[in-house]
Amino acid sequence: MSVAFFCNDFSRKLAAMVCLAAFSASAQQANTALTQSQSGNANPQPSGKGLANAPEPKSLPKPFGKDYSQPVSLLPNPFARYTPRDVPQPAFTNAPKIEQLVQNNKLMLSMNDALAIALTDNLDIAVARYNLPIADTDILLTKSGGSPRGVNAGVVSNTPGGGVGGIGQGVAGAGAGGTTAGAGGAGAGAGGIVGSTSGAGPQPDSFDPILSGTLSFEHGVFPLSNTITTGAAVINQNNTTGNFTYFQGFSPGTSLTVTYDNSRSSSTSFFNTLNPTLNSSFRASIRQHLLQGFGPSLNTRLIRQAKNNRQITEEGFRQQVITTVSQIENIYWDLVNAYQDVKVKERSLGLAQKTLSDNQKQVQIGTLAPLDVVRAQSSVASAQQDLIVSQTNLELQQLTMKNALTRNLPSNSPLMQVEVIPTDTVSIPEQENLPGVDDLIQQALQNRPDYKQQQTNLKNSEINIQGAKNGLLPTVDLVGFYGASSLAGPPNALNPTPGVGAIPPTGFGDAFTNLFNSSAPDKGVAVNITIPLGNRAAQATQVRSMLEYRQSQLALKSVENRIAIGVRNDRFAVEQNRARVAAAQQARELAAQTLDAEQKKYNLGASTYLNVLSDERDLTQAESNLVTAMTNYAKSRVQLDEDTAQTLERNNIQIDDAVTGKVQTMPTVPGIAPNKTALQELNNPQQNLPQENQQNQVPQPQTQPPAQTQPQQNPPPQGQPTPQPPR
Repeated sequence: MSVAFFCNDFSRKLAAMVCLAAFSASAQQANTALTQSQSGNANPQPSGKGLANAPEPKSLPKPFGKDYSQPVSLLPNPFARYTPRDVPQPAFTNAPKIEQLVQNNKLMLSMNDALAIALTDNLDIAVARYNLPIADTDILLTKSGGSPRGVNAGVVSNTPGGGVGGIGQGVAGAGAGGTTAGAGGAGAGAGGIVGSTSGAGPQPDSFDPILSGTLSFEHGVFPLSNTITTGAAVINQNNTTGNFTYFQGFSPGTSLTVTYDNSRSSSTSFFNTLNPTLNSSFRASIRQHLLQGFGPSLNTRLIRQAKNNRQITEEGFRQQVITTVSQIENIYWDLVNAYQDVKVKERSLGLAQKTLSDNQKQVQIGTLAPLDVVRAQSSVASAQQDLIVSQTNLELQQLTMKNALTRNLPSNSPLMQVEVIPTDTVSIPEQENLPGVDDLIQQALQNRPDYKQQQTNLKNSEINIQGAKNGLLPTVDLVGFYGASSLAGPPNALNPTPGVGAIPPTGFGDAFTNLFNSSAPDKGVAVNITIPLGNRAAQATQVRSMLEYRQSQLALKSVENRIAIGVRNDRFAVEQNRARVAAAQQARELAAQTLDAEQKKYNLGASTYLNVLSDERDLTQAESNLVTAMTNYAKSRVQLDEDTAQTLERNNIQIDDAVTGKVQTMPTVPGIAPNKTALQELNNPQQNLPQENQQNQVPQPQTQPPAQTQPQQNPPPQGQPTPQPPR
């Protein structure tokens, strides 16, 4: 419905505009009062008081040194806004640091170096790094009046190892790495909530000015059926048109449209007064939404959503770094576990070979039955098989670590040929000194990125509700316009009418000037009203936005419960694994003492080889159990740090270094100790031999059992090795 007021008295129009503005304000106030009155009924509207406050973290730096949330500067090149912006090519080469750690064809890798290299070269972090500038483009888009496209904010988990991809799951407590996957390897977002009503409500006008123009030339020949109106049977006509339009929207729901039209027409008609004829006109029109689409808060809601999405993306990147760092730690402990397991199997093989050699000597002198030599040979074969399995597992863990720390690892790369030697091992503190469970849970709720994402997601749901509620209102627009038109041109020399030739000729300058002297004004106001009688689409959108908000509230509570139970379980796991380490250490010492005593009895003829063989296997199993227990303890600490979001702080990792891919602060991981056995390999020539020869030249350690069970005045028999704790 359109009601237009045209009147020579401008005061009447001004009064009408004031009345309509007052109607707009009263309608908006009534809508606000309606929202507040509904907050206490059975279906309360969301309010800021009931919403958990999401922290406002410090914004992260720009990964590629460019702020894509800002447009290209108009100066010095005004045409730069109409040319594509270049995005640097991704780097597919490895950072030089990993090659600097190679010594004597061995990659001497510490935990701190592994984390520093991962922050630079891990592909999962590199893929997630692009989400940050992608979120910036949504901010730029919404500043122009567009709708955000959204951005992946989940965890990229394409790197196997540490419990991901089936690698590293053989050790209990391995489960680290990414969890959420989506298109392109990126996750689907916080809480798994589908934001189907995102952007619901009236779409804002374009905040970017739009200038459009039309320039056309036309020549036509038109035969006529009579000559009364034109004086000719055929008319030749030339038309030139030059029209321009300027449009811009503003946040209160206002739009400005300015049109400027020009035309030049010449013809062979005898009865035109002017030939050619110049027509010029302009109109400035202002439209203001009074109900639907009214207010800066409503029309800038998409900008606030885009900025919230940027925060969600930043928290998603923090989660990515925490997850990847935890995964690298677990891969490293898997590598340490495999490395120490090889040493255990080598010592086991050394014991078996020494026993075989001693048995062969005793058979030669007739003090032992030949059957014991066969049994010893079987034991050596079994130990060799276990060593081969352990060595292949070590090779797999080395390959997994190299893959996690590099961007490019072709089969002919020199890194493929080097061994990865872990120079750190697990250090068990004398006291754990963990905070209480309640303190750990509170710490997790304050720092967990996924919890912060869900909180910010609730803010976006509130924005969706705001737009959906406004979409229920009818459309009432107040329109005011002012314009003018003018006519110019020389008199038609072909016109035989008397007096035409006396008309003074005019040109384009006269036509343009007459537009602003009120000689031919065109002004008025109008009210446009559109009322959807059914309004079912808007009702469905509004109800769905509320349902999604309630769903998000439950999802937030679900995250809280999941965090609480996860942190409690992690603390229990740390305590249990610490107890298992203590038990495994004691079991290993007892197994070593038992083997030593059995070997003495065997040398005196008071025991059988089967008993010695059984004790050797028990010692090997006890050493393996100790290695596994220490690895599980280290992994349980990693999991606790990850679930309480203390991974970066505890390891002295700066999130800005992960964003830029340039490590300025070296990570410092607590709870580690130098692996003396691994460090000795760097200067041990035997380790440079081919692997086949290494299996035949196994070290045979000579160690002493605990002092309280083996006094110095009663040393073990000559040539009988005693086991040594794994380093």
